[in-house]
Amino acid sequence: MTPHLPHTVIIIAGPTAVGKTALAIQLALHFNTSIISADSRQCFKELNIGVAKPTLQELNTVSHYFIGTHSIEEEVNAGIFEKYALEVAATIFQQHPIAIMVGGTGLYIKAFTEGIDAMPSIPDTLRATIIQQYEQQGLGWLQEQVQAQDPIFWQQAEKQNPQRLMRALEITIATGKSITQFRSQQTANRPFDIIKVGIEMPREQLVNRIIHRIDMMVNDGLVAEAEALLPFQHLNALQTVGYKELFAYFNQQCTLPEAINQIKTNTRQYAKRQMTWFKKDKSFQWFMQSPNLLEDVMGYLETFDYM
Repeated sequence: MTPHLPHTVIIIAGPTAVGKTALAIQLALHFNTSIISADSRQCFKELNIGVAKPTLQELNTVSHYFIGTHSIEEEVNAGIFEKYALEVAATIFQQHPIAIMVGGTGLYIKAFTEGIDAMPSIPDTLRATIIQQYEQQGLGWLQEQVQAQDPIFWQQAEKQNPQRLMRALEITIATGKSITQFRSQQTANRPFDIIKVGIEMPREQLVNRIIHRIDMMVNDGLVAEAEALLPFQHLNALQTVGYKELFAYFNQQCTLPEAINQIKTNTRQYAKRQMTWFKKDKSFQWFMQSPNLLEDVMGYLETFDYM
C-alpha cells in the first residue's frame, strides 16, 4: 500500500477552451467538495465575458474560490495566490478529504504545489511606465530590453510571453538584479497529496473551439465590457488577451474586425504557451478530451488506493 497523506488536491489543467471547468465541476460533485480556481484573471470581479468565467449556474452548482474575489486595482500575483489557495485548501480539508483545483495559469499552480520565492515590491509608477512603453513599442521592444538588461533570465525566458518579460524587466530596473537571483529553486513540502491531471485535444480541434468561444464572447457583449474598462487599460490586470486588442480598437489603432481576429490569434498563441508549460511537468497524467473524459479520469484516480 502506497503511503499517503490524509488530504488530496486533484489539479485539472490544460489550455484555454479545452473543457477544464466542466470536468472540475463533475469531479467536485462526485467527491462532494469545492473548487479552487487557478486562473490569474477570473479572480477579478470587473472581468467577466473576456475571461470566460464560470456561469452563475456553474458557480451555484459547486462552491468556487478565487472567482471574482479581487479588484483589478489590487495587485494579484503567484505569491498572493499561493497564500490564498493554501488557506482555502486547509478550510476545505476541515470538511472534505479532497479538494479540486482547476485552471490554466501554470505559474499559480506551480506556486501552490511547489512554493514560490518572495519577490521585491515594484513602484506602481515603474510598472505603469513599462506597460505604457510596451503598448506603444510592442513585443520586439520588450524583448530587446529584457535581453539587454537581464541576459541571464533571457536565456530561459518565455520570449513570446509579455507578462513574464515585463515582470523580469521591472525587477531588474527596480533592484539592479536579475529576476533569477530571487529564485531559490527550493520546492516546498505540502501537508497534502497532489494528483495532476491534464486535458488536451488535437490542435485543429482546439483552435476551432477557441474561435467559436471568442465569437460567442463577442455576441455576449465583450466589446461593451472592454469599452467600460477603457479608463483602466493601464492596469496590470488588463494586459490580458481579449481586452488589450479591443483597447487598440478604441484607441483607433485598428478596426473592430482586426481586433477580434487578433484576439483569436493571441488566444491560440496563449493556448500553445500553456501546453508548453504544462508538458514540462512530468507529474501530469494527460487525457484526451472525449465524451468518456470523466470515466477515463475517474479510472485513473481509482488507481490511487486512497481515493
